[in-house]
Amino acid sequence: MSLRVLIAPDKFKGSLTAHQVAAAIAKGWQRARHHDVITLLPMSDGGDGFGEVIGTAIKAKTKTLKTIDAAHRPHVAEWRWEPKTKTAIVESARVIGLGMLPKGQFHPFQLDSTGLGQVLLAAAKQGATRCIVGLGGSATNDAGFGMARALGWKFLRANGAAITQWTDLDQLAKIIPPKKRKLFRHVTVAVDVQNPLLGARGCSRIYGPQKGLRPEDFPKADACMKQLVKVLKRDHALDFSKTPGAGAAGGLGFAVPTFLGGQPESGFEIVAAYCQLRKHLAKADLVITGEGALDRSTTMGKGVGEIALLCKKSKVPCLGFSGFLDPVPALLRRFDLARGLTPGFVTTEEAFAEPEFHLARLAEKTATEISAPCACC
Repeated sequence: MSLRVLIAPDKFKGSLTAHQVAAAIAKGWQRARHHDVITLLPMSDGGDGFGEVIGTAIKAKTKTLKTIDAAHRPHVAEWRWEPKTKTAIVESARVIGLGMLPKGQFHPFQLDSTGLGQVLLAAAKQGATRCIVGLGGSATNDAGFGMARALGWKFLRANGAAITQWTDLDQLAKIIPPKKRKLFRHVTVAVDVQNPLLGARGCSRIYGPQKGLRPEDFPKADACMKQLVKVLKRDHALDFSKTPGAGAAGGLGFAVPTFLGGQPESGFEIVAAYCQLRKHLAKADLVITGEGALDRSTTMGKGVGEIALLCKKSKVPCLGFSGFLDPVPALLRRFDLARGLTPGFVTTEEAFAEPEFHLARLAEKTATEISAPCACC
């Protein structure tokens, strides 16, 4: 029986883009079920790959800019431009991403978001009136300090001296905005988490350790961000610190609305709208999604988990493929079938060495076991 199969995965972080994942699954699936009608719909929830997914959806052109990465090393950053609608798509992971830095070589106190600000300025200079900013995957924890300085904001001590490093923000006394504060008519801020800026669930304590922050660094990071929030609220009536998503990307979810405009929105919902996910779901007999790791966090608002939830509500069978599978009950209840390259199918070394090859094999093996839309239920 021929099936209409929608393949809508996210990236396998560190190994494959969402487009590569989709293509590998399709290749393996068609080897076993060549009569199925397959639609590829690579997805993102605001992190790595967001720019490529949205850019493909609206047929945007790729632009490049000589700028700097989070460690201020020279870097050629990509962003996307759609001239008819004057829309710019900027992905922080492509400018100041954690994956761009040598592992363990830099501490977050040494990093900032200056490069992102420079790309935003370039987009405005190009003539963009609308900007879509994807914030996931950043290496920084500077609450957008570097980005704001690049956009022309000045941060001063009590004696009038300029603050040039975000770790001195605990001495902040005054903030002077640029003459031109509004670069774009409309700003869409795509976040992949819902954390606030500060506190036990804030960016420093929840995501900082992934970037190199140690517990002894938390008080310093908190003091700097608290003072930034205090001065912005006191002098400019700006306070996005408690907005869901403010803690995304080391505080960029707070910074972009503060210094550029817009409100944090679910990156997954933004992508789903641009890619017409629900329209495609309505036509599918089977949906295949996936990401690098399927685990408990998949069910906590991440895009792949949300796709599975939509499928369940629509009573469309949903398969989940991953590089690593942690078969916790909450995850298994979300999917009709979940499978990973590891553990069990191949070794971790093999999975990282040839991820596309082995993912295609996993898809082919699964497809041979599917004989009808309900076979995976």
